[in-house]
Amino acid sequence: MLYLLYKWVFRESYSPFGVFMEIDSTDKTLLGLLQQDSTLSLHDLAEAVNLTTTPCWKRLKKLEDQGVINKRVALLNPESLGLCFTAFVQIKTTNHSHEWYKAFVDTVSLFPEVMEFYRMAGEYDYMMKVLVKDMKCFDEFYKKLVNSIDELSNVTSTFAMEPLKYTTALPIR
Repeated sequence: MLYLLYKWVFRESYSPFGVFMEIDSTDKTLLGLLQQDSTLSLHDLAEAVNLTTTPCWKRLKKLEDQGVINKRVALLNPESLGLCFTAFVQIKTTNHSHEWYKAFVDTVSLFPEVMEFYRMAGEYDYMMKVLVKDMKCFDEFYKKLVNSIDELSNVTSTFAMEPLKYTTALPIR
């Protein structure tokens, strides 16, 4: 009985991936608004969800404390900064030890060109999205990458011709 009361009070659910927060329609609306424009004032957010500023602020604070909102950032236009070349790099390795993995992740994480980086299931062990100015800059990145990391058995790259969809907004239902 106490567990059910706790679950209702804290509105948490349990999944195979850990604890996640159940959010109501007001929270979803707030999150949707912030995903579209994180510069909205507290007053504007509160008005959009029919709350006063104090309860709206408390909801936002709870979403931040629970890790639902990680941070608020400015999204830059890469083309306006000359970053027009997107590559997807897939990597296979012969070493799967924890020590190698840690060193590999630490090394790749230092490359500012790497926008996204994943450990994969399937044919390749890792995949990264790389954003640079042009093919020459990608070649320089590639050489730094393969010279920085031992025991790579295959590094394959594909290049994006045209972005068809890009969003940072999560599909909140």
